[in-house]
Amino acid sequence: MVHCPFHDDKSHARLGERKTLVLTGASRGIGHATGKLFSEAGWRIISCSRQPFDDRRCPWDSGINNHVQVELSDHNALPRAIAEIKARLNGEPLHALVNNAGISPKAPDGGRLNSLTTSIGTWMSVFHVNLVAPILLAQGLFEELKVASGSIVNVTSIVGTRVHPFAGTAYATSKAALACLTREMAHDYAPFGIRVNAIAPGEIKTDILSPETEARLAPIIPLHRVGTPDEVAKVIFFLCSSAASYVTGAEVPINGGQHV
Repeated sequence: MVHCPFHDDKSHARLGERKTLVLTGASRGIGHATGKLFSEAGWRIISCSRQPFDDRRCPWDSGINNHVQVELSDHNALPRAIAEIKARLNGEPLHALVNNAGISPKAPDGGRLNSLTTSIGTWMSVFHVNLVAPILLAQGLFEELKVASGSIVNVTSIVGTRVHPFAGTAYATSKAALACLTREMAHDYAPFGIRVNAIAPGEIKTDILSPETEARLAPIIPLHRVGTPDEVAKVIFFLCSSAASYVTGAEVPINGGQHV
């Protein structure tokens, strides 16, 4: 009989060893698909976002009681949020932290903000959400992750390695920095049994991807389509599972071959 490590991860709830995920940006797109997939696999989800919990959009167990409302662009708010997460964990281990929340501001006309047009305030907000928050959350939840020999997954982007026609300069630069941070964290956290990886999505069908943009980009992608949030969530789940027990410091592209 072939042993399947995914089966182990999906049966923890039945064995009384329920795993816990801390997930930022869970209300829509990739984050929502990730929360749904982990919940279906028996994981407890502790979500963090600037919005109140919406049980119509995020129907996982005890969601409202496991939600921490926090403005990630304000680094001074992180200590309180981390304390609230710890209170909800109540001494239990943390098996995974997925840093999915990210912001990509646009110009007033909806256009791309480049390095000439991005204000200092925008730079600071983008970097606080996309880079500083993952650093502080991982630091603050280190002990709980160590106990579980947990996994951290940072969500970067294809725009971290190439100029994109729509993503702004601050967003792209923050994602490139997050990819570098992932390697540094993998090195620093490995002695404590914590794995740190990243995923780099390309064009994914979310609320912010207009039909016009999809139609323009799909023909230049080798698979001739954009990806789905579910496809991204499955890779995140793999990286947090025992199937990826020897994977750390990796950045996995999820872009239908767009990078080749």
